[in-house]
Amino acid sequence: MNENGKAPKKTGRRPKADPAKIRYTISFNEVEHSRFLELFDRSGMTVKAHFITSCIFEKTIKTVKLDKGTIDFYMRLTSFHSQFRAVGINYNQIVKLLYTHFSEKKAAALLFKLEKQTIEMVQIFKKVVQLTEEFNQKHLKKDE
Repeated sequence: MNENGKAPKKTGRRPKADPAKIRYTISFNEVEHSRFLELFDRSGMTVKAHFITSCIFEKTIKTVKLDKGTIDFYMRLTSFHSQFRAVGINYNQIVKLLYTHFSEKKAAALLFKLEKQTIEMVQIFKKVVQLTEEFNQKHLKKDE
């Protein structure tokens, strides 16, 4: 009960155990400000105050660097992978259709041609895997 004899209201936000009451201000020139914003953007944090306190107290800061070329490469590789899977599904359907609609000799001849194309496609896919590994070593493994 308070002075007036009434019970205190229990509405509103609960007070913090250790509220941050002390405030500092900092001034930047244009160059320092742009550098600060660049570092803040690379950190991936959303609150500038949290970024500043982590810098002051030497907490680890996560830096996220987005490379447009890498993202484009990844998107094209994903698209290629989905196309490769579609070819595999079509391959199974073609083999099934060959043996249901053609004689065994004619189906075997067509299947032989399909096999040659498949060998060519496997060679292309091996080259893609090799190029992906080279790209990974040159561009993605720099930090290690």
